[in-house]
Amino acid sequence: MTTTTPLVDPRVIGLAHYAGRALLQQVLDRHGMTFEQSVTLRLAAIADGPVGCEQLVDGVTEALRTGAGEVHGVLDELITAGLLTPDGEAEVRITDAGRELYAITSAATAPITARIYDGIPAEDLAVTGRVLTLLTERYTELATLTR
Repeated sequence: MTTTTPLVDPRVIGLAHYAGRALLQQVLDRHGMTFEQSVTLRLAAIADGPVGCEQLVDGVTEALRTGAGEVHGVLDELITAGLLTPDGEAEVRITDAGRELYAITSAATAPITARIYDGIPAEDLAVTGRVLTLLTERYTELATLTR
C-alpha cells in the first residue's frame, strides 16, 4: 500500500495547528496560563520597553482573530497576576515575574519545537512559509470584504 502526501488544504493546516497548540497548552497548563495570555505576554516581552495597550490589543486580535474586548480582558488578567503593570495612562510593561514566566515557557517549548522541525529541509520550510503567508493574506482580505 502506498501513501500519497496530501495537498495542503484547510483540514491539513487545521490539524497541524491544533496538534501544535495542544503541545503548547500542556506547557502553559503547568504554569496556569491560557494560550491568549501567552500570546499577549510574548508581545510585551519582545517589546523594547513599555508598549501601548491598544498596540498590544491590535497585535493579539490580528494574531488570534479575536475581539478587542476579549483581549482587554486578557490584559486585565495579566495585570492582576502581576505579569504586566500599567506604565502611564495607556501603556503597560512586562514585570520581572512576567519576563521570568515568558523565559520559562519559551525554554520549555524550545526543545519541542526543535524536535518537530528536525530534519525538514530549509527549502521545504521556506516554501511552506510562503504558502501559509499567502493563505493568511487571502483569508484576511476575504474576512475584510465579508464584514
